[in-house]
Amino acid sequence: MIFDTTLRDGEQTPGVSLTPEKKLEIARQLDKLGVNIIEAGFAAASQGEMEAISLISKENLKAEICSFARGVKKDIDAVVKSGADSVFLVIPSSDLHIKHKLKKSKDEILELTAKSVKYAKDSGLIVELGPEDATRADMKFLKKMIAKGISEGADRVTPCDTVGILTPERTYKFYSELKDAFPDVKLGAHCHDDFGMAVANSIAALKAGADEVHVTMNGLGERAGNAALEEVIVSLKLLYNVETSIKTESLYDTSLLVSRLTGISVQPNKAIVGENAFVHESGIHTHAILSKPLTYEPIPPEIVGRTRRLAVGKHAGSRGIKAALEEMGLHPSEEHLEEIFRRVKALGDKGKIVTDADLYAVAEAVMGLPTTRAIKLEELTVVTGNKVIPTASVRLNLNGNPLTEAATGIGPVDAAMQAIRKAVSAVEPIRLEEYHVNAITGGTDALVEVIVRLRKGDRVVTAMGAHGDIVMASVEAMLNGMNVLMSNHNKT
Repeated sequence: MIFDTTLRDGEQTPGVSLTPEKKLEIARQLDKLGVNIIEAGFAAASQGEMEAISLISKENLKAEICSFARGVKKDIDAVVKSGADSVFLVIPSSDLHIKHKLKKSKDEILELTAKSVKYAKDSGLIVELGPEDATRADMKFLKKMIAKGISEGADRVTPCDTVGILTPERTYKFYSELKDAFPDVKLGAHCHDDFGMAVANSIAALKAGADEVHVTMNGLGERAGNAALEEVIVSLKLLYNVETSIKTESLYDTSLLVSRLTGISVQPNKAIVGENAFVHESGIHTHAILSKPLTYEPIPPEIVGRTRRLAVGKHAGSRGIKAALEEMGLHPSEEHLEEIFRRVKALGDKGKIVTDADLYAVAEAVMGLPTTRAIKLEELTVVTGNKVIPTASVRLNLNGNPLTEAATGIGPVDAAMQAIRKAVSAVEPIRLEEYHVNAITGGTDALVEVIVRLRKGDRVVTAMGAHGDIVMASVEAMLNGMNVLMSNHNKT
């Protein structure tokens, strides 16, 4: 069972605050992905949380909808009011939490567990009991607490590794002991990543007999985050031959949506969904990849909704550059390829990021091709300010045909990019996948560098723009990338 807590534990990532509408959008995607249980939030925390869980509960999703609650009557009442199917009922179990957080005795905790589980069950909820900080609790007491919960009707029990102190070896021993003590109980694993072991610990728990795993998309969560859904699922599938309900080909799209709506970027070298996970630059690697992808790709990219990309730079080899150019529809002679290779290396040695648009421009110059730009910017107007919704209008020239469009955005950059995308999308469906900005000189008049990654079908390109105005740098990068994707040089 896959229990996703992106909308609860994931939202507890510092700096993340989702509106009910955004939570609903993510919940819909998680349901399409195949998640079994969606923890939609903490119903008692705020009116917005209540509204979000109610919206999701009314959506008739296939997944079970769950809400977090403490062992408090009003929390459980809030879950019932929200319309959620189940409650993740979290009650402290370690001496550290019982004494210093709740200032109660162990007997009081056992009584609280029994009363809370019974009340939730009598209220018509599926109950998942979550002993908090269970991995630092006295095992004898933890078993008593679990037994109390089960006696009052708890449907599942998920001991929480609240501060991520388990190791795979200790996880296996911990869950094996609990499974031996409670063979008929559905056990879940809830692992945090403080020591970078959440995924390994989650898999060890499943191997020891756990029936359910708690995960978040992109590994979001408090402090160092939770076990990453994409890493757990793909590891199970490819390393352990264990199939789950998850449609792995939708993992990347789900990651992009969560990243966009939470505002938390995915680190480039993140496993499975990071920008560089299926990018190859080194000449040694690209040479082998072109012959047999398995040489340097343990995960076929299409399994997780990705495509392979050959990057260019100072580590690139001539075969990789040739393959990248052929993907753009350019077929240089050996002599031209040698010169393109030399120039790319020289750019890389100067510390420059060589984008696909750069490679394309270098190739055009070396091969003596006419500079073709399908899209040209003719006019851009952006309006922004206090109490004004940022709005942009754009006029483009697409192969001699005028395109005019307007759009709003959360800021002037977003409005300008949306206007361009809307204008072009009627002709070519191009999607912005990544956007990065850097100030490359100091001061308020800094030159701004924007790097984008765009997709058209299976093709992905990178492009850069540099300008004193961040809006114009962004537009320049966007148009440079679009022009590479829409290139029409003779491809024979």
